[in-house]
Amino acid sequence: GGETGTMLVLTSDHIIRPMERFKKRAALAGEFARGGKLAVFGIPPKGPETGYGYIETGKNIARGVYEVTAFREKPNRKTAERFASSGHFFWNSGMFAFDTRFITGEFRRLAAEVIHPFEKLKAPAASSYTKKNGVKIVSAWAGLENAYRTTKSISFDYAIAEKCSPAVMVKADFEWIDIGSWEEYARLLGTSGGAKNVPGPEIYGSPPDEDSCFVDSDIPVALAGIKDLIVVIRSGKDGSPPAALIVKKGESQRVRDIVEQIKQAGRTDIL
Repeated sequence: GGETGTMLVLTSDHIIRPMERFKKRAALAGEFARGGKLAVFGIPPKGPETGYGYIETGKNIARGVYEVTAFREKPNRKTAERFASSGHFFWNSGMFAFDTRFITGEFRRLAAEVIHPFEKLKAPAASSYTKKNGVKIVSAWAGLENAYRTTKSISFDYAIAEKCSPAVMVKADFEWIDIGSWEEYARLLGTSGGAKNVPGPEIYGSPPDEDSCFVDSDIPVALAGIKDLIVVIRSGKDGSPPAALIVKKGESQRVRDIVEQIKQAGRTDIL
């Protein structure tokens, strides 16, 4: 029961262009979502990337839309090479479209423990709604934070997508860049000394290779005799604690392990 509508789920750290082409693919995904399907955007692989999950596709339904055979976990290098060269495996962008009534039913069927704390919530108070550019925004919702604290911690892919049989993949014909790592962020901004490209950093000295280090800092940084480093420093303005991240280029995926250590230490204030 309840109201129904079509939702488009996007990720904040993706660059998508041109927008007009994406809008057309999103509208197509919306058509299938309204027809009772889970629509996922698949990215044609540019290489054997091990940092993404993959979507295995079946027959071409129409206009670059395929049946989803399976969602695959992040592969090892050998498996990624096989996926990338096969022609029917695509990177899982993590972007979805679905009908709200359909997805609520899927949560109840496949992940009741995830949705249960939210089903107890009453509708937000009328005074908690604001409008921006014609879009309704909920600024406060009694009980929402507690629902998030008590729900099971599991990704949408694990809880729903991998078990949802009426799934289709919309092939992306737009440019998609995932800024999911510091290496990608540095590449997009350009790494030449860092100072020319990132607002703020005041850098002294120089690494042996002018382009080998990337610095994003709000305090002055001096470099001497080092190479292939990503240096991110926050001085702790506005009452937040100071923190620094120093990682070798190519190793930033290991930051996830550091984040887990910080969480276990109860220092989420520095994340």
